Amino acid sequence: MNGTPVQLELDPATPLLYALREALELNGPKFGCGLQQCGACMVLIDGNATPSCVLPIAAVEGKEVTTLEGLASEEGTLHPVQQAFLDAQAAQCGYCLNGMVIHAVSVLDADPQAGEAEIREALDLNVCRCGTHSRILKAVLKSRKS
Repeated sequence: MNGTPVQLELDPATPLLYALREALELNGPKFGCGLQQCGACMVLIDGNATPSCVLPIAAVEGKEVTTLEGLASEEGTLHPVQQAFLDAQAAQCGYCLNGMVIHAVSVLDADPQAGEAEIREALDLNVCRCGTHSRILKAVLKSRKS
């Protein structure tokens, strides 16, 4: 979990989101719809953006799980995507932010020069009700590696 081995004594069917928020007190992933439809609960599992709200913890045994909290460096420096979101003021209510950032990191890790169309398509899986899409897209494009 975020680079540190974790062992939890929970029912293997417990949704990963509940283990993260309740047992590990990691509040980056949010409960949104509970149906893997909104993206608020996204985490990186072995580098891939994955909804955590219905995924049983047994499914992530032996895998690297990274939450929003795990993106920053040990010294506290934000991940470039996180910093770009701040710089672009890409947050309004902030509820979708976890999923947007996690998904953007996954896309850019796979293709550091991902184009606007590819980024839009990936982020389309994340629901933002506040309408900050243009600032979110601007932030993700800004955070691409040169």
